[in-house]
Amino acid sequence: MSIDFLHEKIRKFRSPLIVDLSITEELLPPHLMEQEGDFSKAYIRFCRELLEALAGVVPGVRFSFDAFALLGDDCLLQLKTLLKRAGELGFYTLLDGPQILSPWAADRAAKLLTDENFPCQGMLISPYIGSDAIKPFAPSCAKGDKDLFVVVRSANKSASELQDLLTGMRLVQGAAAELVNRFGESIFTKCNYSRICAVSSAGSPDSLRNLRTQYKHMFILVDGLDYPSGNMKNASLAFDRFGYGAAISAGPTVTAAWKDAEGAASDAYIEHALLAAERIKKNLQRYVTIL
Repeated sequence: MSIDFLHEKIRKFRSPLIVDLSITEELLPPHLMEQEGDFSKAYIRFCRELLEALAGVVPGVRFSFDAFALLGDDCLLQLKTLLKRAGELGFYTLLDGPQILSPWAADRAAKLLTDENFPCQGMLISPYIGSDAIKPFAPSCAKGDKDLFVVVRSANKSASELQDLLTGMRLVQGAAAELVNRFGESIFTKCNYSRICAVSSAGSPDSLRNLRTQYKHMFILVDGLDYPSGNMKNASLAFDRFGYGAAISAGPTVTAAWKDAEGAASDAYIEHALLAAERIKKNLQRYVTIL
């Protein structure tokens, strides 16, 4: 499984959407909390029900290792089960890796976050400890075992405080992009995109435009569609002229869409998630044609 597999799914569904299943307790449908009794059980059920509903509708799903780890050992076991089920349902599965704050943490993550423990096609990490964060994962990418998604420009509001600073003749995020390119420039797939990919923000059009212009073979994950600054026009800048080379990640915009629907009951959250996924697909088609 690789970026080629994700491209095939995007072509098949004419949609580049990867649904992020991370959610806060405030956005979790309250009927799940009432019926399950606590957040961890309700969250697992939430993920399981959405997987079944979204299968055959969107190309991929995204999980957070830290979100499950913070809920305890039992939830980490459930993460493995959910990843396996997502694969069985045909999704491209992306896992946000644990925080990597040292070279030793990166080495350990690369060794332990295997298909045997956590079956996923892609792993997402931050590179802001430098090349030590990416290096341990590169051999696995080169062998075709996994894709690596590296955050170049994050979507949170305060990201500009560091990532948009000028260092020499480039921005900090530009230095991160060059790091991604250095490791990924020789690891291409059949679709002619690298298995070491960049992550940037739907609220940062300049970042997306620069990535697509400067790095023709870099696959881009557009994050942050859930933030007020994120929009589809910006997101469209990440795609090539054939409508490929990028995917879009959205979480509560899809999974908590029921809250924005007037008079909607929380037990209709799956129906509204499906409607939101279709809306994202149609809105992107205003700017991008997937051939």
